[in-house]
Amino acid sequence: MIIILKKGTPEIEINRTIQEITTTLPVKAEKVVGRHQVIIGMIGETSSLDPLLIQEVSPWIEQVLRVEKPFKRASREYRYGQESEVIVSTPNGDVKFGEAHPVVLIAGPCSVESEEMIVETAKRVKAAGAKFLRGGAYKPRTSPYSFQGHGESALGMLWAAREATGLGIITEVMDSTDVERVADVADILQVGARNMQNFSLLKKVGAQNKPVLLKRGISATINDWLMAAEYILVSGNPNVILCERGIRTFDRQYTRNTLDLSAVPVLRSLTHLPIMVDPSHGTGKSSFVPVMAKAAIAVGADSLMIEVHPNPAQALSDGPQSLTLEQFDRLSHELEGMCQVVDRVQPTLAILA
Repeated sequence: MIIILKKGTPEIEINRTIQEITTTLPVKAEKVVGRHQVIIGMIGETSSLDPLLIQEVSPWIEQVLRVEKPFKRASREYRYGQESEVIVSTPNGDVKFGEAHPVVLIAGPCSVESEEMIVETAKRVKAAGAKFLRGGAYKPRTSPYSFQGHGESALGMLWAAREATGLGIITEVMDSTDVERVADVADILQVGARNMQNFSLLKKVGAQNKPVLLKRGISATINDWLMAAEYILVSGNPNVILCERGIRTFDRQYTRNTLDLSAVPVLRSLTHLPIMVDPSHGTGKSSFVPVMAKAAIAVGADSLMIEVHPNPAQALSDGPQSLTLEQFDRLSHELEGMCQVVDRVQPTLAILA
């Protein structure tokens, strides 16, 4: 259930209303500040509550509505149709993810391979307008014999790149025991596709205050995905970004996965959370990445994650789907034009390494 307050409701009345609701009803209440109105969200056993009786709690209440979706906090209804934004603080300033902000580009190699490579790449991409440096320290791989990442030492390499460039850091956390260690370095914690329903991990990243990038599971429905986001939100962390990275279908001969671009407008109708698209994992082939990146902007993505490597042929992971630095330079200019075509504000470059 949500309570929509009238514009101009005094803060003291908002607090009094929340206090009365939590002490007299079997629910938790929290303030949600939108761009246009303040909303009070109620979570708990609300099925038997009478909206008309709740409306009598305060003359400042404009309307009381039920949230019908099973994913309560992730639902767009929970914010009365208003989108949310995720603001990420980096050494070089704040970057904002959301419908009302520039498209954020994230690009770079799959894994942190060496300090020399990561620092050099960071400098190169910062010169091109980078806001973030993202690299895999811990790598979940299908085969136990594949490169698993350098682990904790790679976090030190990311920190060295941060010190050299001032870029923000995005990196994946695989285990709940590593959350604090990764959060000491990362500005955004990534939960990968294989961990989308690792509920203990979702609760742990939800209990800390760094923003979370939640990738869609390989075989996850949209409801599965949004319920996974709900675990993070209900644990106290409101800053979640959803990332569509392709799903497994019956045809894997020509692409690594099937990039579900229809998920973007569907999500826009269901949730207030920012939406990212990863065309690299979605296709698995670098030649398909540029056109799918443009298509993602056309359907309304707020952000793109594109894998880029200085030498894809020698990459320790995901080389076939990685663009070269030169290819990414060309693509970033083309994406600026695409944003203008669809009347989206000029993209902010946030480079993944």
